[in-house]
Amino acid sequence: MRRQLISLLPALALGALGLIPGVHAQEAAFPNKPIRLIVPVPPGGAADGMARLVADHLQAKWGQPVLVDNKPGAASAVGLGLLAKAPPDGYTIGMGNIAANAINPALQPANFPFHPVKDFAPISLIGVTPLILVVNAEKVPARTVPEFVAYLKANPGKIAYGSSGTGSSLHIGMELFLQKTGTTMLHVPYKGSAPMMTDLLGGQVVASMDAATTSWPQVQAGKLRALGVAGPERAFFAPELPLLRDMVNGFDLKPWHGLMAPAGTPPAIVNKISEEVQSFLRTPAAMAKLQAMGVIRVGNSAAEFQSFMAAEFELYKKIIQDAGIKAE
Repeated sequence: MRRQLISLLPALALGALGLIPGVHAQEAAFPNKPIRLIVPVPPGGAADGMARLVADHLQAKWGQPVLVDNKPGAASAVGLGLLAKAPPDGYTIGMGNIAANAINPALQPANFPFHPVKDFAPISLIGVTPLILVVNAEKVPARTVPEFVAYLKANPGKIAYGSSGTGSSLHIGMELFLQKTGTTMLHVPYKGSAPMMTDLLGGQVVASMDAATTSWPQVQAGKLRALGVAGPERAFFAPELPLLRDMVNGFDLKPWHGLMAPAGTPPAIVNKISEEVQSFLRTPAAMAKLQAMGVIRVGNSAAEFQSFMAAEFELYKKIIQDAGIKAE
């Protein structure tokens, strides 16, 4: 029996080597059939817009249909759960985000349906949607971040801020601001941004770390006052608005959206998609379309996105633990 096994070894080795050209040929021919792009949110909005922008480009570039498949639910966990279980061949990709790949897994570590980093092969970080620290212009006298910090320290626990819900990026962003400035505020969670904005304008809450797309028009109307922007760079729509990270040591918050594949997808295919997406995002046309959605373009490499995702998960896990935030 031992001699038979030994005699088979050369044939087995040749067989294994024979698989390699086939694998390489499959990767080189990618894509040769339609690609499914899972979007874990409903149609409309920045995340869906980013996905469709990328899908249209890849379809035109490669001559294969790139089908956007909206699978909303459970704060993006439904769609990304499907992506995590898809065949790792590059023909199913999806849009990840700060909620499903960083915040919510840190809030629910015991029963989350997938690992936010290990179950995915990052392709490229498409962009970030900046948040703005805003206050009610009539209720809060502060006009700068240092003045606002001083105002909070003079009124500890007496000032209320609103968010779109417990564990939302708006909630986490303000908690990080409070941790880094050594201040306290009362948190009032709402079921969505719209009711929060109504009460912020009415003065029931007087501050928020809100999405620029909804808060900036109110700033322009004079109803809210913007103190700073949370993001990797100054906002293109308000370059005079200072970065919070430059005024608050250790503050780093940037709601993000990125393209990813299931873990195990061949690196050659991941990099092929990534390089094409990066090249496209560097064009003026792509940048203009993203800015129209209120998005700051990124477009990094697969390796850079991998490091970014891992760091983001650890960051929000620490924020949530330090603030004692519990899932609703």
